Amino acid sequence: MAKTPNPSGPDTAPSKAPTASRLRKEAAILQEAENQFAQFGFEGASLENIGAAAGISRHNLLYYFASKEALYRRVLDDVLDQWLAGMDELSHGDDPMLALRAYVGLKLRFSRERPNGVKVFTKEVIAGAPRYGEAITARVGPLLRKEVRTFERWAREGRIARVNFTHLMFIIWSVTQAYAEQQAQFALLLGKPALTARDYDNAEELIVHLVASGLAPGQPGA
Repeated sequence: MAKTPNPSGPDTAPSKAPTASRLRKEAAILQEAENQFAQFGFEGASLENIGAAAGISRHNLLYYFASKEALYRRVLDDVLDQWLAGMDELSHGDDPMLALRAYVGLKLRFSRERPNGVKVFTKEVIAGAPRYGEAITARVGPLLRKEVRTFERWAREGRIARVNFTHLMFIIWSVTQAYAEQQAQFALLLGKPALTARDYDNAEELIVHLVASGLAPGQPGA
């Protein structure tokens, strides 16, 4: 009886799902990598130190991630995945102000809960995005254009004032990310060891108020 040909080719075997043990180890490595890339940048961080912090040797770390650049890009991928998930929610809201409040809240929560991820991303961008520029263009660009179209629709419906919506998004990103990038300075100036949940709530209220005031129907367009 003839064998049925394998459509994937004779040497192709189905890939195995990663084990729970491997996933835990990868998560530990990624956490330490995020911490050290945030503190030292790509050039300053080392696989030896990341591995030591994760409890493995440099050689064993390379079993999970083929190079420092591969590990760095994976950290940035994870940060961007979380950021874009919140960004995509903006266009699903029906009420402009409620949608903006939810979006600002998500961005501030991201800055509070994952400040080192924000710092890694910011360091890459400040350096000119030499290792991640293509991913930013390919992944952020389409979502940004989608959000701008949502704002444009709301403006046509007379629900918000017409402004430069692309720059509006840039401003929201900048001010919310500052609460990760500059949290130590903000806490110092507030006379406390770290920002509190109330500080983030206060920031959210003010940012939403400023954005809502600028988008109130009847305001002159920018």
